[in-house]
Amino acid sequence: MSELVSLIRQGDIAIITINNPPVNALSPGVPEGIAASVESVNDDASIKAAVLIGGGRTFIAGADIKTFESMRSPENRRGAGLLPLLLAIENCSKPVVAAIHGTAFGGGLEVAMSCHYRIAVPSAQLGQPEVKLGIIPGAAGTQRLPRLAGVQKAVEMCAAGNPVNAADALRSGIVDRLTEGDLVEGATAFARELIEKGEAPRRTRDLKTKLGDESANAAIFAIARETAKKSARGQLAPLAAIDAVEAATKLSFEEGCKRETELFQQCLQSDQSKGLIHVFFGERAVSKIPGVSKDTRVSDIKRAAVVGAGTMGGGIAMNYANAGIPVILKEASQEFLDRGLATIKKNYDTSVKRGRFTQEYADQRLALITPSLTFDGFEDCDIAVEAVFEGMELKKQVFAELDKVCKPGAVLASNTSTLDIDEIASVTSRPQQVIGHHFFSPANVMRLLEIVRGKATSAEVIATSMALAKKLKKIGVLVGNCRGFVGNRMFAPYQREAQFLVEEGARIEQVDAALYDWGMAMGPLAVADLAGLDVSWRIRKEFKHLEDPSLRYPMVADRLCEMGRYGQKTGAGWYRYEDRGKGPIPDPEVQHLIEQFAAEAGIKRREIKADEIVERIIYALVNEGARIIEEGFALRAVDIDIIYVYGYGFPAYRGGPMFYADTVGLKKVYDRICDFEREHGVLWSPAPLLKQLAEEGRTFAEYDRGRGGGN
Repeated sequence: MSELVSLIRQGDIAIITINNPPVNALSPGVPEGIAASVESVNDDASIKAAVLIGGGRTFIAGADIKTFESMRSPENRRGAGLLPLLLAIENCSKPVVAAIHGTAFGGGLEVAMSCHYRIAVPSAQLGQPEVKLGIIPGAAGTQRLPRLAGVQKAVEMCAAGNPVNAADALRSGIVDRLTEGDLVEGATAFARELIEKGEAPRRTRDLKTKLGDESANAAIFAIARETAKKSARGQLAPLAAIDAVEAATKLSFEEGCKRETELFQQCLQSDQSKGLIHVFFGERAVSKIPGVSKDTRVSDIKRAAVVGAGTMGGGIAMNYANAGIPVILKEASQEFLDRGLATIKKNYDTSVKRGRFTQEYADQRLALITPSLTFDGFEDCDIAVEAVFEGMELKKQVFAELDKVCKPGAVLASNTSTLDIDEIASVTSRPQQVIGHHFFSPANVMRLLEIVRGKATSAEVIATSMALAKKLKKIGVLVGNCRGFVGNRMFAPYQREAQFLVEEGARIEQVDAALYDWGMAMGPLAVADLAGLDVSWRIRKEFKHLEDPSLRYPMVADRLCEMGRYGQKTGAGWYRYEDRGKGPIPDPEVQHLIEQFAAEAGIKRREIKADEIVERIIYALVNEGARIIEEGFALRAVDIDIIYVYGYGFPAYRGGPMFYADTVGLKKVYDRICDFEREHGVLWSPAPLLKQLAEEGRTFAEYDRGRGGGN
């Protein structure tokens, strides 16, 4: 029928195949090709049934997300989208069987549900993941799914966006049969059975038995809404998805589709959807690095070594083991090594208890970690990762030793969070092989890997690091070598303003609540307690000689460290932690300390509202981010967004700090920063790039595109 959709015959059965690699997305031309094929089936009296199948590795992985932007335009808001195609399939006078392998996600599942019957291979996955992009199914997915799977299952799938496997889909009624072996053969055999039995097309929209009754459904929807408010805090789409499924139980199919379309458009036009789609494309954009092409040589990392078995080193070793890479874990003493291994085992035991891993898997991964008190075996490793305490002299000592024992082509990586990669590399004979691999805590959980290039780091080592990040199931973002790199350099003013605010009159819990309610995973002071106040304290002492005595610096955190209050690890920091299950407890002693310091420093305390707290802390991120982009330490604004979403708990539905600033309007952000400069001094001097873009009426996204990057 077309290059994207083909139709062939096997006797009296038509095989309609979608050929839009790599994932058979419903890009322009695909729906039209399917519709033309269905029309041919309908018009040809010799064809008794049809099979709709995806070519290549999957059925239909969903809509083409690139088309969403055009769907937001006023002329397209009233467009019918996929609905006419799905009605055409459903209205076909011959049975149409969807043959599913790989994935049937989003629009792909909606297409499958419009077919009269569905058959799948056991490895297939089916889902309505639209909420992960801040939208809901927009082609009757919320209307057909409850008719097939029941209200409870439809609510779970549409509001959470998680896929189900083929066996679960069979149990719930989404698919009619599973088939082993060749899918085309299984699907045509199924279609022939339907012909021989004289089965008429079974139209999903006409099914009603699983829609339940209002009283039983009321409880399902109430629980689903409470769950969504907790698990998807602040997000619009999950609640809209529940509303749409509820419409399926109360309205006719046609009216339910209209309601779904209204809710879909509301979500699509929202900043939340724009933010989540920005993050979706941003994950892909950060892999594009000038000077590193597909032809750049990538070393195969088959064996690894980690120096340091503390919290970070142990987590890093788990990453390698989980990727199937044998890893040596070295420590300076048996005591530290035993403690590190015990923590690793405890982490695996917890994963087994929670059902994330089987005991067999955990045992296999543990067996890949070889404890060591020496550098024996390092000569066979393709990468060595240093994960010792954040002190320059210690790190240089480790790298000098690694330079002696590691083979010439090995990558030498530092897990430093702030220190100069070039200075670390200076003690080696191969600075081109040295790079920063800044994991985020807990390293075996957090998805971000900040990859820090030094001035001598080779393109091959960068390419190898980016490929390794994917192998470790991390999102690798390349950054430049400055103090704190990108993430922690921005985190410094973020923490600075949080601490200034408590000195100026805001309560500790008030600052944290304002940011949490705004969408951050945790408030800034609670985060500091979790990470350990001593970590930042050690770094501040490392750079104390660089401080400008004319500037204001937060002082209370250092005082807390001097008192031995390092945060959760010591049971006290900004908060008290008497019972880990109960969370942080405000401590009057700390409040008294803050007030005492403010009085000594001559800081006039005042009432501060949540809006100012959010603006001060988030705009501090934006302003520093703009400096980092202009100075070239981040390749693009979107790189910063990905770092903050995946490394610092920034709400993905806000798109990251730079994208959020775009949604607010850079002129508004710039003007507010100018206000803060007048009130609080030179620390709030606006970044030149921010000033330029604000005056030009441009955005960071436009700046990215103008430089050949971005989404």
